[in-house]
Amino acid sequence: MVPVRRIVVACTLGVLGAALAACGTSVAPVSPRPAPPGSAASASGATAPSRPTALIPGPGGLTPVFTHGPRTRGRTVALTFDADMTSDQGTRAARGEHFDNPPLIGALRAFHVPATVFMTGRWADQYPAQARAIGRDPLFEVANHSYSHHAFTKDCYGLPTLPEDRMRADVERANTAFRKAGVPHPVPYFRFPGGCYDRRALRALSGLGVTAVQWDVVSGDAFATDSGSVARQVLKGVRPGSVVVMHCTRSAAPATVRALRTIVPELRKRGFRFVRVSDLIAAADRHR
Repeated sequence: MVPVRRIVVACTLGVLGAALAACGTSVAPVSPRPAPPGSAASASGATAPSRPTALIPGPGGLTPVFTHGPRTRGRTVALTFDADMTSDQGTRAARGEHFDNPPLIGALRAFHVPATVFMTGRWADQYPAQARAIGRDPLFEVANHSYSHHAFTKDCYGLPTLPEDRMRADVERANTAFRKAGVPHPVPYFRFPGGCYDRRALRALSGLGVTAVQWDVVSGDAFATDSGSVARQVLKGVRPGSVVVMHCTRSAAPATVRALRTIVPELRKRGFRFVRVSDLIAAADRHR
């Protein structure tokens, strides 16, 4: 879950200085393959890359960070959804609390909106059929949001903190959960729980071949009940190339589906086209 009161976006704010010059590094080109005819992705005009682009590692081999796509090359926007689940929530799910959100995924399909779902391994373990269906739908791509949803830094919204020597294993454990659930091709992107990271965390994940994906638009849907407020915040913040952070958990983001019913038509009215994160990163490479 990404609380709204503090967002750590180091590539934009420059808080890690020159060590995070990876925000401007080049990316390896890929050749997209068309979505199957008649699929939701085909209807939206989206394509599914055969080998999603990952950023080149930053100085010293640090994990690179991506915050937004090109600002001047077309009006594209990527909606991203965090499928969170922490260590205590499995018991709560067993009691009937919903950390999944089939209505949200259904709405995205109905709108023909491509999206990137940052999924925790616990979520995939709890909802394997849904994880598999999302992963096999060419409209979507599944990316890694850790296994445990524990923090990779201290002082991250009260989340338990992973020791540095367990960070890499936690990411790999999530990938194992995806394979177990039948998610065919997770993309090589990682989102830090809470959006919290530092140089130590970037170093711990180096060598995994992942790009850390942040955002430049906070939806404010975490724990929000006013869908109008969520929609207004997104619409106010979106610029060409934006990455919007939202959530795929009914119990903790109950207003998200209703907000989408305003966000999607309005952004399309403004001339925006919805893409996945991999499309934004590939576009950043093409237009360097």
